Parts: sequence; structure tokens; C-alpha cells
Amino acid sequence: MSQISNIILYISFFTSLYFEVFLLISFLENRTEKGGEKIKLSSILPSVTIIVPAFNEEKTISKTIYSLLKLDYPKDKLKIIAVNDGSTDDTAGVLKTFRWNKRIEVINKKNGGKYTALNAAIRKTETELVGCLDADSFVPPDTLTKIIPHFENQKIMAVTPAIKIFEPDRMIRHVQSNEYNLGIFMKKSFSMLDAITVTPGPFSIFRKTVFDNLGLFHEAHNTEDLEIAMRMQKNGYRIGNAHDAVVYTVGPGSFAKLYRQRVRWVSGFLANSIDYRSMFFNPKHKHLGLFMLPMSVVGIVLFMVSVGMVSINILRMVADKYTEIKTIGFNWVWNGFHFDWFFINTDSKMFLGLLLFLSTILLVTLGKQISDTKNNHFSFHTLYFPLVYGIFSIAWLSKAIYLVVLSKNTSWR
Repeated sequence: MSQISNIILYISFFTSLYFEVFLLISFLENRTEKGGEKIKLSSILPSVTIIVPAFNEEKTISKTIYSLLKLDYPKDKLKIIAVNDGSTDDTAGVLKTFRWNKRIEVINKKNGGKYTALNAAIRKTETELVGCLDADSFVPPDTLTKIIPHFENQKIMAVTPAIKIFEPDRMIRHVQSNEYNLGIFMKKSFSMLDAITVTPGPFSIFRKTVFDNLGLFHEAHNTEDLEIAMRMQKNGYRIGNAHDAVVYTVGPGSFAKLYRQRVRWVSGFLANSIDYRSMFFNPKHKHLGLFMLPMSVVGIVLFMVSVGMVSINILRMVADKYTEIKTIGFNWVWNGFHFDWFFINTDSKMFLGLLLFLSTILLVTLGKQISDTKNNHFSFHTLYFPLVYGIFSIAWLSKAIYLVVLSKNTSWR
């Protein structure tokens, strides 16, 4: 049993390290090749529509819309469509206060879910580009002008931004802040490999022809932003990334809310992976099909199996201790752990674990640096992120796998 446990742990460590080193090398190689390449903003700017879908967002939607009105972009080229998706609070009343602005159109509809709100607005969109901004997110004035130049490449059909947590004020949000910085690095690396699998709700911008040619958003297991990206990849539509185009979002402030959000995200990824299983190991999709998608699923499986094996070992140690207490009485000495200032544990698992920890810290730091060249100092909260996030994720990964195996649906809230 202990040999099986060791083998699984070694495979998990090597797989995780290989994945992180592969991304790091890909990032550094492509960064060097394209280092001198600066995409300039064209003098002829495309027209853009930004959709703000909202359900019970009376407290945040004003800030979201005002941030869009302050975008550094020609007024005659930018339209905003706010969609009240059957809110039961005063979202509709807040939106009425924007009637004075001709650039803002408001749609009130019965509640049908986020994808129906987006589709209602897309049907009214006539601009060249269209994007979405969740009603709990907001953008600095220069975000759109940092995204638009990527569309100079006619093959780019959508561009994703760099999402950050707005003013993290407690541990649960500091953990998310570091996770999002890691996500910024990974998204940039994925874009270099044409392997982005999600165009997130906060300010991903699409060419309107994407929806004209491929259809509107689907319900997609409550992860419409993930499904449209998979659909685009399957049809050979390239997705770019603007790592310096920052969008701020308000992260869940409690573990319970974060848990519900992540269960929806992970189960949505797994369910959509099943729907798009023909892309796995398909040479047509290159890095995405042959490496990224299989590695993402294998990584989740290996992580959960490793957690299971570690849990079994801990239970066995507790059982042995219980037997010892019953036989010879209580003894403070715990054989499972010893600390000595003059002894360094050279066990290879310990070494690999430390290497994985340090490489994760490095990727988080790189994500922070490429998205913000001014406020990129190292944070104390980054040090505990890998451990705390690993423990947290056991809960939502377990529930998500359970839901997908039993074909159960997730809920938004």
C-alpha cells in the first residue's frame, strides 16, 4: 500500500512540475521572440458594444457602468447595453437613472440566466466588436485601448484581459488575488500556444462575426464563457490575450460563496470537456488537443487520488496511535514527525514538494509583474497561497466530480 501511495505521489509531483516548467519555458521563449514587437493602436478604431448582464446587482452596477463611460475611447464608437435579467432587487431602478445617456440602452427581461441576457443584447448589436462586463466588475480607462490593437491581426477572433481581485481585504480574497495572478501568467502562456479554453465574463471582447458564424451563447452547464471558447477552438478561431489590459472584479468574501462559484466552474469545465471530447488527443488542435486539455483533466484526477492516498496514510497513523495508547498508555512521542535543527530531510518527495511550491510562487509573481509594472512588489500572502488554495480546492473538486459523475446540475447561487 505504501509503495502504491509513493508511486502516485511521485507521478503527481512530476506531472505538476512538468506542466509548470513547460509553461514557463514556452512563456520565456515566446517572450524573447516577440519582445520587441509592440502592437500599436490603429487610427481607425472599430465600433464596440459592451454588454452588462445583471441579476440583483443594485449595489455594484452603477460603478460598473460609470467605469465603462470613463473608458478612453471615442464616444461615437462605444455603446453600452445593460440587461436586467429579472432582478428582484432595485437593479431596474438603478438602471433608470442612466436614461439621460444616449450611449446606454437598457433591456428588461424575465430571468433566464446569464447566457439569455447576453444573447438578448447580442441580437441588438450592430458593432464590429462585442464584449461583456459582469456587473460586479469594472475597468480602468485604458483597458479597451490595450485590447483593441490585438484585433489588427485578422486571425484573432477574441481577446481576453487580465483579471484581478479588487482591493483584497481578507485572507479568502488574498488567496483569490494570488490565484488570479497565476491565472494571468497561465492565460498568457496558453495564448502563445493557441490553447485558451475560456473567455471570461469580465471584459473578453469578440468579433461580432463569431456569433454570426457560430451562433449565440449556450447554457453550457452554467459556464457559457467556457463553452464559447471551446466552440471557437474547435472551429479554428484564434483567441488572443492582452496581459496588460486589467479588469477588476470583486471576489467572493466567504468560503461558502467561493465554494459555490468554484464548484460551478470546475463541474462546468469537466462537463464541457465531455461535450467536446473529440478535441482530446486530436492532432488538428495541436497543443490544446494533444497536451493542455488532457493535462487539465489528468491533473485533477491525480490531485484527487493523491489527496485520497495521503488521507488514508493519515488515518492509518491515527489508528496506529490509537492502538498504541490502548496497549501501553498515552505517550507524547509521535513517530510520524521529528524535528531536528541538525538534520535535513533529503527524501525526494520532500524535495519535489519544495520545488513545486517554489515554481508556483514564481509563476504567481510573473503573472503579477506582466499585468502591472508599477505595483508588482512581492506579497506575504503569496507564501501561504499554494498550501491554502490546495486545501480549499479539495472541497470544490470533490463536489464537482461528484456532480459530473451523477450528471447533476449546478446552480449560479
